[in-house]
Amino acid sequence: MDATLRAGASVDALPAQVHTPDLPSEPVVTIRPDGATGRLDLRDLWQYRELLYFLTWRDVKVRYKQTALGIAWVLVQPVLMTAIFTLFLGGLARVPSEGRVPYPLFAYVGLLPWTFFSGAVLASATSVVNSSQLITKVYFPRLIIPVAAVAARLVDLAVAFVVLIGLMIIYGVTPTWSAAALPLLTVLAVLLAVGVGTFVAALNVKYRDVGIIVPVVVQLGMFVSPVVYSTSLVPEHWRGVYALNPLVGIIDGFRAALFGRPFDWGALAISAAVTVAVFFQALYVFRRMETSFADTI
Repeated sequence: MDATLRAGASVDALPAQVHTPDLPSEPVVTIRPDGATGRLDLRDLWQYRELLYFLTWRDVKVRYKQTALGIAWVLVQPVLMTAIFTLFLGGLARVPSEGRVPYPLFAYVGLLPWTFFSGAVLASATSVVNSSQLITKVYFPRLIIPVAAVAARLVDLAVAFVVLIGLMIIYGVTPTWSAAALPLLTVLAVLLAVGVGTFVAALNVKYRDVGIIVPVVVQLGMFVSPVVYSTSLVPEHWRGVYALNPLVGIIDGFRAALFGRPFDWGALAISAAVTVAVFFQALYVFRRMETSFADTI
């Protein structure tokens, strides 16, 4: 139908015939990952491997950006803690090390996996919350975020190994063929860090108290793990219970591999079993909870 606009007539006087479509009460399309019920699909991580690489190096660069020492700060914590423990525990308290291993080297080897694990868990705990702007804008496997936080700490572990080599040369400790077990022990430490890290990261999204509690629990965890003392100090009838701490087998395994000592296969088997159980259970919980991350954050 033709309409004629008379001279001087207002445009507002024309009848409005704009049709607004009715919006559906339910979402037409829901974007969610396969296996939202908790099934783990590692193909998602492989498909987004470039994003994992980017987030890992972002964490490394941001942490040491505009610092005077840069990545050398990785060495400060274990070296300083080794010096303090050597002075007070090795010197004053006379805490024994394993055999004739010098206490500074003994303590540093214990601090290597512990520093990696504690740093990875602390970084993972707040990683999802700190990436809220990314999560609410685009879909990608949320698991990549805490995994990237753990992967960034692997860079720190590799740098800290340089100091270990120097200490072994200074104290005249020559590695044996047992050192070939180090990659497997490192994988075990990574699986444990990913498991615990993803679990606390998922809980921290819903319960922000977790981000406050985790540093306290991690700090206490150092004293229930054989970081600065030998497992031989634990009463023998308690060692089976003590070995349920998966870090016991991992830390003792690092020392056995580097000092050529016999492996405690029982403790190492318990550590591996607990680590695998924690890893898969944590990923299951994370996958169950990740569908609500964007709404909760």
